[in-house]
Amino acid sequence: MYEIIAVLAGFAALYSVFAGAIERSWVSGPIIFTLFGLLVGPMGLGLLDMDIGGEEIRTLAELTLALVLFADAAGANLGVLKHARRLPLRLLAIGLPLTIVLGWGLGLAVLPDLSMLEVALLATILAPTDAALGKAVVSNESVPQPVRQGLNVESGLNDGICVPVLFLFLALIAGETEESPLQVGLHLFLEEVGIGAACGIGVTLIAVAALKFAHARDAISETSKSVIVLTIALTCFGLAQALGGSGFIASFLGGLLFGAMLSSRKEPLLESAEGFGDLLSLLTWVLFGGVVVGHAVADFHPGAVVYAILSLTVIRMLPVFLTTLGLGFSTEAKLFLGWFGPRGLASIVFVVIVIDADLPHSRLIALTTVSAVALSILGHGVTANPWARGFGRREESRQAADAG
Repeated sequence: MYEIIAVLAGFAALYSVFAGAIERSWVSGPIIFTLFGLLVGPMGLGLLDMDIGGEEIRTLAELTLALVLFADAAGANLGVLKHARRLPLRLLAIGLPLTIVLGWGLGLAVLPDLSMLEVALLATILAPTDAALGKAVVSNESVPQPVRQGLNVESGLNDGICVPVLFLFLALIAGETEESPLQVGLHLFLEEVGIGAACGIGVTLIAVAALKFAHARDAISETSKSVIVLTIALTCFGLAQALGGSGFIASFLGGLLFGAMLSSRKEPLLESAEGFGDLLSLLTWVLFGGVVVGHAVADFHPGAVVYAILSLTVIRMLPVFLTTLGLGFSTEAKLFLGWFGPRGLASIVFVVIVIDADLPHSRLIALTTVSAVALSILGHGVTANPWARGFGRREESRQAADAG
């Protein structure tokens, strides 16, 4: 145990020294840490050997996702988002359901071993996009603000919206409900979203009020500022999960409210939280490479790889393209929005839940999810910086030409 702690900490320290140069290149942190996980995992040196369905992986991925969602939402530019709110609304209300339906239809053809409900479950697992993996694009100032904020809000809310859908399909597969699917789905949605929203908003209101009270009396130490955002984010998440709601919805809405209420005073508080979230994300990718990928390779299935490729391309990009018609975006902007829907932490959390449920074809579902996330880490990581820079330059030229 101590050996792997030393190896992980040492590698993270080495990466941190060169992180600036790496982030400007075509190689991303998730790529490097996933490959490192493969190196120290059972396929390599064997230093990291854990159960793929272990509680440790799920807990780390959940906490990481909660912190990333809170910090990204708190840092969002609400002024830009207010004028461009139609994009995330369409992506969530139209694009997300279309993605699940299209994923279900193509999955029936590509993965005939799965039942109709299992394919629907898989389509739901791979529908949400990843805020952490998408950070390279969302934080790149070359990308126009409406596109960046639209992708940020979409990735912040779509995983929370997918949670009740996921549990609906799990309940139907297990045959544990006598209610109609519509009744079950509505109940789960209202419970997950309602409790999650109430916890996120309630916790943040109390926390920000306490912060303002303490700030007015100069009662906050510089040291405590480094953990404020972390503790609020995890409180939102933990309370919502404990009460039966979606901790992800709580974290994201809490972050939005936190950023709106503190406005110009939020940046110093967010810096340390973002750094801690980045570290947790990278450690999650080590576990993904060493444990999840390492175990899934033994179950190789060509249909899983084909579906994973379709999930990252047609299943995501076609609904986004159709959803953004009439919003004034260029063809490249529509393709950019469609391509940068990376799969990551949420899909990992969801598939660990499915593995714990012990479904008949859970291993094939897990393999397909692992394939999609691994391809996403590579594909989106390699293309993020080059396309973002080029896209930004071309959009500026288009806008200048339109203005002239």
